[in-house]
Amino acid sequence: MKVYISADIEGVTGVTHWDETEKTRADHKEFAHQVTLEVKAACEGTIKGGADEIWIKDAHDSGRNIDHNLLPKNTKLIRGWSGHIFSMVQELDETFDAAIFVGYHSSGGTNTNPLSHTMNTQADYIKLNGEIISEFLIHAYIASYLKVPVVFLSGDLGICDEAKRINEHIMTIPVKEGIGNSTINIHPQLAIDLIKNGVEKSLKRNLYLCNIELPEEFELEVRYREHAIAYRRSSYPNVEQIGPKTIRFTSKDYMEVLKAIEFLV
Repeated sequence: MKVYISADIEGVTGVTHWDETEKTRADHKEFAHQVTLEVKAACEGTIKGGADEIWIKDAHDSGRNIDHNLLPKNTKLIRGWSGHIFSMVQELDETFDAAIFVGYHSSGGTNTNPLSHTMNTQADYIKLNGEIISEFLIHAYIASYLKVPVVFLSGDLGICDEAKRINEHIMTIPVKEGIGNSTINIHPQLAIDLIKNGVEKSLKRNLYLCNIELPEEFELEVRYREHAIAYRRSSYPNVEQIGPKTIRFTSKDYMEVLKAIEFLV
């Protein structure tokens, strides 16, 4: 079995402030270690679930947060950013049996994590077909496009609730809850235990119950924090500016939507 893991940091237990997420800040070291341990737990659960090949994308900020020395030897770690439109699931393809997301967070435009955002902080929100979307859904749709089931997600309670609305069969482990500018976190060791056990269970079920159905067509809407950004982005092909800070793009091909997101967000 070949499994893909994408790891972010804003959904890791304990992470509350931007200083804890940025490599150049002193606070980052502690939480880079925690995301490594949560990914390690996911890897161990994956191995117990039957996997013999594991690929991991370090998908936060610089892409240089995870200590590979602490992970099992049958892992390949993708560091940095290639520039490919698959972004946080770079190198994912049809050869994988399952996709797993660790440390993911609520989307921009929601209030369930003090660090809520989608891709970056220059947009108030990104909507797809009228619904606010997260980094998780953007990349889960890539897995769906490739026919790879999304079996597991850990992160804040808001993103876990979103995943359950998308497909109730996705195993979710909420490790924190955002309240205003604060977080309520479970113990780091408990998070590790729950992730390990949850991943193992997720891989021992009928994986294809976790397939996510793609819409037949897509309407992408982005509202920026600054009107000048919306004006500039409105020059992208087939983009319409529908408000002082808002643009819209439509397509029937999800790959075209991904290309648009790459350049519009």
